[in-house]
Amino acid sequence: MDRLDRELLALLQEDATQSYATLGKAVGLSTTAAHERIRKLREAGVLRRTTVEVDPVACGCPVSAFALVDGTAWMGEAAVGEALAEIPEIEQAHIVAGTASLLVKIRAASNEQLQQVLRRIYDIDGVTGTKTLVVLETFFERAFDPRGHE
Repeated sequence: MDRLDRELLALLQEDATQSYATLGKAVGLSTTAAHERIRKLREAGVLRRTTVEVDPVACGCPVSAFALVDGTAWMGEAAVGEALAEIPEIEQAHIVAGTASLLVKIRAASNEQLQQVLRRIYDIDGVTGTKTLVVLETFFERAFDPRGHE
């Protein structure tokens, strides 16, 4: 992946509806060359999907929280990941090193819904506890910037 690929990725992150002609012009490539590079990035798995960014607060889910999850044993088994994936309010789930086994990001409509999600996490085999941090305000959330990692 070279500088042009990284620039194309950054432009797509800003607005994935841009035409190949617009993208090519922005980085000094023809429409065909821009299209071919983006096709190769998709095939290589660098560009995983094309999507839109939805504001969860505007959609009625203003509560954001992070929960550290403790377990009786290794929590990195596929069954644990599948159980977490079945809870739609969980946006992210990570196996972590440190005092906890997992870190999950939860988005909920209310504190009551957050409690329900935590109960569902406790129902997962091996979970012994959680430590939850409720977000009061978000300064920013940013997407991965491919230009900053050459």
